[in-house]
Amino acid sequence: MDMEQSRQKRSFAPRALPHEEYFAPGHRGCQGCGPALAFRHILKALGPNTVVAEATGCGEIISSPYPQSSWRVPWIHTAFENTAATAAGIEVAYKVLMRKGRIPEERINVVAMAGDGGTGDIGLQALSGALERGHDFIYVCYDNEAYMNTGMQRSGLTPFGAFTTTSPAGKVSKGQSTWKKDVPAIAAAHHIPYVATACISYMSDLYRKILRAAEARGPAYLHVLAPCPTGWRYPSEKTIEIGRMAVRSGVFNLYEIVDGKKRLTVKVRERLPVSEYIKAQGRFRHLTDEDIAYIQRRVYEEYEALLAEAAQI
Repeated sequence: MDMEQSRQKRSFAPRALPHEEYFAPGHRGCQGCGPALAFRHILKALGPNTVVAEATGCGEIISSPYPQSSWRVPWIHTAFENTAATAAGIEVAYKVLMRKGRIPEERINVVAMAGDGGTGDIGLQALSGALERGHDFIYVCYDNEAYMNTGMQRSGLTPFGAFTTTSPAGKVSKGQSTWKKDVPAIAAAHHIPYVATACISYMSDLYRKILRAAEARGPAYLHVLAPCPTGWRYPSEKTIEIGRMAVRSGVFNLYEIVDGKKRLTVKVRERLPVSEYIKAQGRFRHLTDEDIAYIQRRVYEEYEALLAEAAQI
């Protein structure tokens, strides 16, 4: 059976997680760190034949204190702005080495990882270029909704109304004044084979999407919501619960776009009021009931638009 036939027959149903750990324990992540959970399970899905390029950020800082590393696969630290470019270079290098017979022809998962700032702000140009050129790699954005590594500054993916050190709440301002940048839609606009959103609180959904991303021939973009207890101001043992509340309230929706066709992968039957999600986090404590009602209307409108879009495709 050739590789193409094998790919067509492969099942994407969730399966038991491998026992092997390719993201080692002992890293410096905060208790309840959402990105660390994402890294661990992404590598479980991809296995040892994986190379990771990762931008400066929380993930890099907690996992690579010299001379130690939590990565049990080849891992490269890149600058904030060029993670996708580095991954593209790795992918091309492996193709050349295989073509020249220097190494065996086999499937190697090339993965770029960066936070919301390194993806949607500083690294957006390199990401767009790599997607447009059609490099065969997986890009993972672990989204904790601010520049948490350098002191909780706002990013283009910080949600409306959230307090950060550069979007403070006071008499004049009520926190972040803009709405979260829709980076998955930007990625999808490049007409790539696979785009998906995921959340560390829905691990089987995340695991299945990583498998699909690995099987895509061409660029795959995965946007993972990774709650941060330190920056979001909630107890560290509540990370999974907070992520579930984000999805159940419609603040963060789980879907995938395969060859331009969008579908919801987790459908919420009983919607949670946005107020429950917001009031569980200290970064929103300054918002009034009127502010929350405004956010609720916006979330409802966006969710209904998503449902309509998915139904039309």
